[in-house]
Amino acid sequence: MTKRVAIIGAGPSGLAQLRAFQSAKEKGADIPEVVCFEKQSNWGGLWNYTWRTGLDQYGEPVHGSMYRYLWSNGPKEGLEFADYSFEEHFGKQIASYPPRAVLFDYIEGRVKKAGVRDLIRFETAVRSVEETDDGKFTVKVKDLPGDNEYEEVFDYVVCASGHFSTPNVPEFEGFDSFKGRVLHAHDFRDALEFKDMDLLLIGTSYSAEDIGSQCWKYGAKSITVSHRTAAMGYDWPDNWAEVPLLLKVDGNTAHFKDGTSRKVDAIILCTGYQHHFPFMADNLCLRTANRLATANLYKGVAWIDNPNLFYLGMQDQWFTFNMFDAQAWWARDVMLGRIALPDRATMLADVEERVAREDAGEDDYDAIWYQGDYVKELIAETDYPSFDLEGACQAFKEWKGHKKKNIMTFRDNGYKSVITGTMAPKHHTPWKDALDDSLEVYLQN
Repeated sequence: MTKRVAIIGAGPSGLAQLRAFQSAKEKGADIPEVVCFEKQSNWGGLWNYTWRTGLDQYGEPVHGSMYRYLWSNGPKEGLEFADYSFEEHFGKQIASYPPRAVLFDYIEGRVKKAGVRDLIRFETAVRSVEETDDGKFTVKVKDLPGDNEYEEVFDYVVCASGHFSTPNVPEFEGFDSFKGRVLHAHDFRDALEFKDMDLLLIGTSYSAEDIGSQCWKYGAKSITVSHRTAAMGYDWPDNWAEVPLLLKVDGNTAHFKDGTSRKVDAIILCTGYQHHFPFMADNLCLRTANRLATANLYKGVAWIDNPNLFYLGMQDQWFTFNMFDAQAWWARDVMLGRIALPDRATMLADVEERVAREDAGEDDYDAIWYQGDYVKELIAETDYPSFDLEGACQAFKEWKGHKKKNIMTFRDNGYKSVITGTMAPKHHTPWKDALDDSLEVYLQN
């Protein structure tokens, strides 16, 4: 009987898994029956922008945290698909920091070419995943437009729903009586909403850095970033300040741990996300911190307590699309019987060794090479096309240097493709002046 695989989510990780199976089929392999469940009406995951926040038209929590005017905050050379270059997609090399619409077009181009859309059931939310007595999985889903729940049995499950959709929302004294708007980065959609405002951002994650930069670019009056442990420390514009942790809000006045205070019009919580899988049975549910070495996943992918379950893209990330590919190809080969898994004790030792190696790293540069080595390790075990991983790590290293030099101009730099070896051209407009982020305007010569 043909084996069956359920993929949860049609974002970059789920699409990587679909592409991995299609690649094997293309080379003559017999592959399982594959079904991908996607809650949204289109593929792309977080890159599929929606103006909605809170609940969608079906009363489901909105998955996407994407906002208008977002540009890649890392060089595209670090995420390029090894089997589908930017040059193949666009017919030319493009600048190193594309906006969302351009990256979505690129993601979509590869899966359109692969012809995998018919394997996806859109507007279908996964309600539960449970083990059966014979080691398979019962997956219960809801067809949202039809308002109909049903269940099917699968031999394998690949959870590719991501971990940047369930916000971590702290509480501060005075929020309930604050006279402006308080929102999490998950619900941020348009920087123009905050034009001419004094903004307070809480957190020092990439979302704080980028949302603050977007609001600065589109005319916010001032930006204050409150940090719990350490400031980001970049050379910010004159109307930007970093202060210690917020203590309380009194009316429109925010009070900080160092005794200073500021009047603010809106507060944006850039306080991260939770790994949250409410559809997973307790004995299948991943619980891990946002780190490079994930808990309970052999090779960062296979669920140790039942290695017929796989989680993709659950690590903290320097590498993204091509790392998801490396994981998807590896998971595919386990499912196809090409890779044999060791016993449970060996798999647990693998997790412990990865955690220890990450903990031994001293800085972000160590973390970049740690994850580069991880991607290289997975690729070596499959037929995923090899590429210049050292070059990708170097691009990340240069990127960090460019940010330290000037946080508002780092996107104006270019890098060499690790797939084709072509140098990225300079974009026609500096990032701070490029107010139109559409595909058409971006691709103009």
